[in-house]
Amino acid sequence: MNCIVIDDEEMARAIIGQMIENSTQLNLVQEFSNAMQAIKYLNQNEVDLIFLDIHMPDFTGFDFIQTIKNPPKVILVTSDKNFAIEAFEYECIVDYLVKPITEDRFQKAVQKAASASVPSATVKLDSKNAEPQDTTNEFYVNIDRRLIKIEFASVNVVEAKGDYIHIKTEGKNYVVHSTLKKIEDKLPKDLFLKVHRSFIINTKKIVDIEDNSVLIAKEVIPVSRSNRPELMKRLNLL
Repeated sequence: MNCIVIDDEEMARAIIGQMIENSTQLNLVQEFSNAMQAIKYLNQNEVDLIFLDIHMPDFTGFDFIQTIKNPPKVILVTSDKNFAIEAFEYECIVDYLVKPITEDRFQKAVQKAASASVPSATVKLDSKNAEPQDTTNEFYVNIDRRLIKIEFASVNVVEAKGDYIHIKTEGKNYVVHSTLKKIEDKLPKDLFLKVHRSFIINTKKIVDIEDNSVLIAKEVIPVSRSNRPELMKRLNLL
């Protein structure tokens, strides 16, 4: 099985790497010190198994799994015993190793991974069963008793402020008496994403991403921890 190791600790990667080398069933193709590097790699390459640390800077192991569209089999490697129950809520996780890892326990985990079935990918609907797509390209807002047409593609950000929402477009901003939830239901899901309790963004307008924020036009928008995995999943990373 081709595998990768994701762990921010160099010593931990070295230990797991040595155990992988001792196994006749495994082939280590790459190792990573952070999750972002691994995500970029997996966008271009397929592996059979991932040895994944839970506690990493900025991105936990669970955040990583949620970000990958169709994760391969995963063996969690951690010094924390407290996440075992949560871990097995994920179909792709086949075992949970607690540091320090013994050679015997490692080999048992490898055997379990070898015999486990590959996690099933998301089933796509065929054309007969697929839901009809909404081809509407715009929506209307009521401002001063006038209906103003706004094209979806022109919207950069929607921000909630009290009982109002601010719709920020390429050319003009609009203040509407409404809720973020109401406009979220109107916006196309493939183009817009709620990244914070007060913000919905047009993912095509992202200029830069740094830590827990994105830059759209000249505005820095916060991204909540719970919404970051879905945002990363949307990006076409190289």
